[in-house]
Amino acid sequence: MDKLRVVLLFGGRSSEHSISCATAGGVLGAIDRSRFEVIPVGITRDGAYVLESDDPARFGLDPAHLPEVVDNGTRVRWPQSASSRELTVSDASGERSLGDVDVVFPILHGRFGEDGTIQGLLELVGLPYVGNGVLASSVGMDKHFTKTVLEGAGIEVAPWVTLTRSALDENPELWKRRVHGLGLPVFVKPARAGSSVGVTKVTDWSALHGALDLAFAEDRAVLVEAAVVGREIECGVLEGPAGEGVRVSVAGEVVVTGRDFYDFDAKYLDAAGVELICPADLGDGELFELQRIARRAFEAVGGQGLARVDVFLTGEGFVVNEINTMPGFTPISMFPTCWLNSGLSYADLITELIEVGYAAGAR
Repeated sequence: MDKLRVVLLFGGRSSEHSISCATAGGVLGAIDRSRFEVIPVGITRDGAYVLESDDPARFGLDPAHLPEVVDNGTRVRWPQSASSRELTVSDASGERSLGDVDVVFPILHGRFGEDGTIQGLLELVGLPYVGNGVLASSVGMDKHFTKTVLEGAGIEVAPWVTLTRSALDENPELWKRRVHGLGLPVFVKPARAGSSVGVTKVTDWSALHGALDLAFAEDRAVLVEAAVVGREIECGVLEGPAGEGVRVSVAGEVVVTGRDFYDFDAKYLDAAGVELICPADLGDGELFELQRIARRAFEAVGGQGLARVDVFLTGEGFVVNEINTMPGFTPISMFPTCWLNSGLSYADLITELIEVGYAAGAR
């Protein structure tokens, strides 16, 4: 059988550029080369599409030197219309064909990739792709609308207030009352950012303005969210091949012992004070309920392909924190780890995602 030609798309303009590159390194090192021909396409920090290296070692996550896509002078061109699937690349020596593309695997985190923008581009040119469509990607990227949709579906979420700088400037006393009504501590988060970028835990109201400034540097809308006391639990969701239905993995737990919260350094730079446990110690009833809620949350946002659902387990039950429509995907990330402990290897997970995306065709 002919190999599927897969465009691995990574990098991008978001603050999570380097994490996307690290994810690419993991996928390049594990993808089944007997089934897939890979075209690595990087997006520079200013948005240029370049033909990148196929060497996984090029994108190792070194805290002293985070990986990134550097402009090497090449320019990858998408098909000119939906009647073609041909990708081309140009450089100083001219233009050449990269062949017809079967499916695109956009392993982009954050804005301009995980938020529906790339998905919209791929639909415009008629290319099949892995993962969530425009709507689910957009809803999942914006924490305010994720919470609004989940709350509307009867799924419990943490109380929150959404702010914009203009609204705050127009009526600061009104917004102060609303925010203070949440009680301390609170988390201040950009509405559209991931990997805990721009997030601050506020335990004294005197620190609120600085936390807001940090979050507003990432996005024009900011959430102030009541802190939830409970265990941090995560699980993976897969759409699965046609006819198999949505599957949910076993759970993993994030145990924070020496930090304020599970921040960027702990997630990616091996900072101390966090332990990841998979599978999490849950009773059969708790796991069943978690999987039921995760499936409902995935369906509520119109999920396709994959997602990671993050929850808190409190004394009263589960509270959904976030849905990640393109979760961290390095070999040691929680999403593939949960699936590994559910019987699906990293390489097989990659294969399934690509094959499901290919079979779905242009959405």
